[in-house]
Amino acid sequence: MNDANIERASKLDTTSISDALDRLGIAGQCLNIKPLDPRFRLTGRAYTILYGPAGNPPGTVGDYIDDVLPGSVVVLDNGGRENATVWGDILTWVAHQRGVAGTVIDGACRDTHLARELGYPVYSRSYSMRTGKDRVQVEAVNAIVNIGDARVAPGDLLRGDADGVVVLPRAHEDAILAAAEEIDAVEQQIRAAVAEGKSLAEARRQLGYHRLQARKP
Repeated sequence: MNDANIERASKLDTTSISDALDRLGIAGQCLNIKPLDPRFRLTGRAYTILYGPAGNPPGTVGDYIDDVLPGSVVVLDNGGRENATVWGDILTWVAHQRGVAGTVIDGACRDTHLARELGYPVYSRSYSMRTGKDRVQVEAVNAIVNIGDARVAPGDLLRGDADGVVVLPRAHEDAILAAAEEIDAVEQQIRAAVAEGKSLAEARRQLGYHRLQARKP
């Protein structure tokens, strides 16, 4: 299915989108969620999983990957846990084979070498070798989750680059993208003006740089 907003978001840096989120008063920055490789990029719509502590007997850590559509972003809320991983080499390999756009984890992953080798984008709070099996379990699939203090609902648009991940709530994504495109265009004009000989201060003043992120009523 053609999704014009995925294409629009893929052309923007997370910094421009973050500034647009600030302008609109939306907390969409997934704080402290970083790429395993700064060359990774991802854009797609969220397929969400919520984890909790394992019960007795423990539940599964998840066989959901067969249900994830190509182009989606797997979004795993493990409550920021860094003592139990919820993504490893088998999931990376299957997701890569299925054309999944990437994985975002509020928590830890493991088997990082394969993600880097395949160029499969994984963004997480940390990584470790310690399995989540019998430590955590899936509590809900396609529920609203919390990733780095940002609310992510199923189908929300995510964009990731070297600086991290942002989420664009579906109800506001058109306004966010429009604002981010405006911010990006102004910043390109500033660079062009400086290249033509203007001072940075003059270019910023003339093009309204200091108002770009200002909250709008």
